[in-house]
Amino acid sequence: MKLLNHTLLYLSASLVVILSIWAVVFYFNMMDEVYDSIDDGLENYKILIIKKANQDSSLLDKQEFGESNYAIRPVGEEQALHTPEVFKDTAMYMEYEEEFEILRLLTTYFSTHDGRYYELKIIASMVEEDDLVADLLHALLWLYVAVIASAFVIDNWVLRKIWRPFYQLQDELRGFRLGEDKSFNPPPTEVREFRDMNSTVAELLKANIAAFQNQKQFIENASHELQTPLAIAINKLELLLEQTENTGGQAPLLANAIQHLERMTRLNKSLLLLSRIENNQFSKEETVDFNAQLHQQVEDFKEWLQYKHIKLELTEQAQLTKHFNPDLADILITNLLKNAIVHNHHGGVIHIVLMENAFEIANTGRDQPLDPDKVFSRFYKSTDHAASTGLGLAVAKAIAQFHHAQVSYRYADGMHHIRFTLS
Repeated sequence: MKLLNHTLLYLSASLVVILSIWAVVFYFNMMDEVYDSIDDGLENYKILIIKKANQDSSLLDKQEFGESNYAIRPVGEEQALHTPEVFKDTAMYMEYEEEFEILRLLTTYFSTHDGRYYELKIIASMVEEDDLVADLLHALLWLYVAVIASAFVIDNWVLRKIWRPFYQLQDELRGFRLGEDKSFNPPPTEVREFRDMNSTVAELLKANIAAFQNQKQFIENASHELQTPLAIAINKLELLLEQTENTGGQAPLLANAIQHLERMTRLNKSLLLLSRIENNQFSKEETVDFNAQLHQQVEDFKEWLQYKHIKLELTEQAQLTKHFNPDLADILITNLLKNAIVHNHHGGVIHIVLMENAFEIANTGRDQPLDPDKVFSRFYKSTDHAASTGLGLAVAKAIAQFHHAQVSYRYADGMHHIRFTLS
């Protein structure tokens, strides 16, 4: 969800709660004012009726409301003196409405000049509460719609303009890549917080660029410095091996040392390759024909396949052509094919299937599945094969992450399947 929509969602939810609370408080305050106004009117009407009753005794005989809004009936002195004045709501049948309506009723007591006591009841029309609630809810609904519409306009015009430097910075960061000759240009802004964010991001990127350059230089230097002594050591041991007589028992030891040094050389190259991939040093991309690449690699491995008597079947269900780094595509196919050959047995089988958005290499080998959670980890080896560095599939995983692709493993029908899926 976008930040602006997230803000609008929280704003809308908050307004629902605030307006609901406000409506309840407003309703009770308004009803309190209505009751106060009606009760004041009843008090004033009571005074007028009592004055008129003392002047005109005929009013004292009016014991039913009838066409008027008051009724008087005689009571005892004890009841009149000890019963308090009461305001309350009551229901009365209205001829016009043909139904019972809520009225406000005042019940009070008074005495005349001749010492007789009377009960006086006065009624007044009330605001119809159900209609009031309906009107209030209707007005509240329109108020909420108006507020949300205003918030939406503010969100899409005002806030979007305010947050524009943030989105510009986001676009700038999205297009930035370490190792590319592209400078970071934060967008200009007058907002202090955005300026601070721009300067902080610029400083972080500057430090990362410096660390990247240092690491890149270190890897290149370390690789060069390691490769040279390793190559010299292997050459000297090979010369020594040629000069050593088998009877001395030193030849197997020298051959074993050469084998380990060669493995160290391959290990050094693989670790260097992983570092280069993770440091985004393969930025060049072009259209790669994976069908042609696989045909070429199969031809390159032909002698090895014949030596191990491995039968290879290549099935092309579709033409797989993607935008990819050509060097990484060559390394990927080489590693996966080499992995399928190294971990295969003599007389084994390799099946390669090319699909529209993926290719899969399946091979016979170990008669049990590998751990799918570890198979692409560095230095994970299912066997103690001397030719394996345990980095081939880790390199494939790194290439997949670099190109936002997916590489997966499964074991089915006695074969190990590695599928590389491109987006």
